[in-house]
Amino acid sequence: MIKKKLSKEKLDYFKEIILQKREKIMDDIAQSKERTEDMMKNESVNAIYSSHMADAGSDQQEREKAFYWLSRENSYFQYLNRALDMINDGTFGICKICGEIINEERLIEVPHTTKCFSCKSNSQ
Repeated sequence: MIKKKLSKEKLDYFKEIILQKREKIMDDIAQSKERTEDMMKNESVNAIYSSHMADAGSDQQEREKAFYWLSRENSYFQYLNRALDMINDGTFGICKICGEIINEERLIEVPHTTKCFSCKSNSQ
């Protein structure tokens, strides 16, 4: 049973932080998609001229890095969405292990966290 919770002002403050982080991720993802599309266009144009295995390997590695980065950003975006859900249901900022309010500095750095620093450290 949750006994403690953050004030409405604090929840609004963290909601704004989370929304800003989401906006930045959406911008980063859009830019990355543009770069990937440009890379794919350039590859098809250059395919006629270059068929060296090292070039193909480098191109593949760049695509894999871009995919990995997009996967991470998408996961982070989903974590931020869950944090918004926790704000809406009143559980944001409350450690799911001990029920204490999570330190504000931790919430600023990791707004999607569900554990206070002590409980996170003990669980590792």
